[in-house]
Amino acid sequence: MSAEPFESTPPESWRDPKRYLWLWGLLAPTGLFVIGVPAVWAMAAVGRPGLIHIIFWLGPILLYLIIPIADRMVGTDGSNPPDAIVAALERDRYYRYLTYLYLPCQYATLLAGAYLITADGRYLPVEGGLHLVDKIGLAVTMGVIGGIGINTAHELGHKKVGLERRLSRIALAQSAYGHFYIEHNRGHHVRVATPEDPASARFGESFWAFLPRSVRGGLRSAWSLERTRLQRLGFGPWNLRNDVLTAWLLTVVLFTALVLVFGLELLPYLLLQAVVGFGLLEAVNYTEHYGLARQRTSSGRYERPTPAHSWNSDYLVTNIFLYHLQRHSDHHAFPTRRYQALRTWQQAPALPAGYAGMITLAYVPPLWRRVMDKRVLAHYGGDITRANIHPPVRDRVLARYGTSAMEAPE
Repeated sequence: MSAEPFESTPPESWRDPKRYLWLWGLLAPTGLFVIGVPAVWAMAAVGRPGLIHIIFWLGPILLYLIIPIADRMVGTDGSNPPDAIVAALERDRYYRYLTYLYLPCQYATLLAGAYLITADGRYLPVEGGLHLVDKIGLAVTMGVIGGIGINTAHELGHKKVGLERRLSRIALAQSAYGHFYIEHNRGHHVRVATPEDPASARFGESFWAFLPRSVRGGLRSAWSLERTRLQRLGFGPWNLRNDVLTAWLLTVVLFTALVLVFGLELLPYLLLQAVVGFGLLEAVNYTEHYGLARQRTSSGRYERPTPAHSWNSDYLVTNIFLYHLQRHSDHHAFPTRRYQALRTWQQAPALPAGYAGMITLAYVPPLWRRVMDKRVLAHYGGDITRANIHPPVRDRVLARYGTSAMEAPE
């Protein structure tokens, strides 16, 4: 299948219209400082102490409410850098420094959140200290920031620069998902849009069925990949050359240090924010390849990945917060390409909203299937047998849609 990105502006007149918009990507990891704490004091000053408790839930409010609304208001992007500009654009260090900056902001928020949870609101105008619901909100907010941090780690982990790969592993430590660095690069990108890939959601599979399958499958895959690599070098898996073990060790060291500084009370909140963080990643995984399948060729091997094997979304606001992750087809075609140079493709199947809106839909399977199943069927011209169908529902799916339904369901 031939594939071409949308037409671009001539290179001689092209300027990156998003160059300074990328700074908004740092709002998530700094929001607690620039919005949250000032808003707490402002609510107290105007005599609205009851509203203070909402502010501790800033992370999910930003993710599930503000960004989807902003996506709808601002709309899609659609602009691509000209091919002649891509190499120079990728060499511009301004863009990579923005991803580097995410990490100190991410960990500053983690430390601030840990302090606020264990200090019971000391130095904040919260009568009686933080309530349990405030602490849970802070942990969820920390988890959202850690989850977006996994996306930053994804951007860094695909690069060939040693510093960026190390920073990727540090970013993943907060969410206890360091094995993602191995499984995503050496597993998912090889098996994408096939039944063998745990991170590719299947047609008819709910997010709640996908989540444990992807978590377990990703862990097993990462361990297997590392064990195979070490066997080739003449080593067993149980040593510090194993990148899975060292990734988990980073998390153990981080959590132990935080508990020693802030007390054992912090531990359940650390675990909660880690679950929120990697759960957010898996929700994004679910949206990216739902139902899409690479077909087998006459040789029995899978066809090469094309833009047709990833769901794209070019809503501008979410793209800014997720470093163009939504331009997923170009990412799979050029995994090492830096985010600022990723392009949107005409041939890629399109999501009806940004990732921030789609993951909310994913949490409600009937709504998700009402929106997405007809799009999968239309993508395959009514032939549902070409989709990646969830085995437990395969017979039911074929009975409903037939082997060559010509119209997508309403």
